[in-house]
Amino acid sequence: MTLKRYGTGETGAGKQGLPFARAVEADGWLYVSGQVAMHDGEIVGGGIVAESRRAIENMIAILHEAEYGVEDIVRIGVWLDDPRDFWSFNGVFREYFGAHPPARACVQSRMMVDCKVEVDCVAYKRK
Repeated sequence: MTLKRYGTGETGAGKQGLPFARAVEADGWLYVSGQVAMHDGEIVGGGIVAESRRAIENMIAILHEAEYGVEDIVRIGVWLDDPRDFWSFNGVFREYFGAHPPARACVQSRMMVDCKVEVDCVAYKRK
């Protein structure tokens, strides 16, 4: 099995180096690391809707870099800082995945950075 790593040596909040790849591909499977609403090393503001859009767009950008699309996503994991944001997040989620709904888990969790949401995914495409 051959592994391909995407985005090693990237920086996160405060421009600190991250000790993990943004994604790893193995035999047609793509595992995308958790994405938050970060742009240029800083968390974007604007509440749960704006943060959800940015986190999902960051995840999709990594998929596209690896030549996968949203239709290839098998499962998405979601972490919400505040469970009251669940329905607002679902509205944004529908915008991106309504035509190709993947399996999903969503939990409440305290975040490692000052954000409201984090998303990751597993995608598959026959190579």
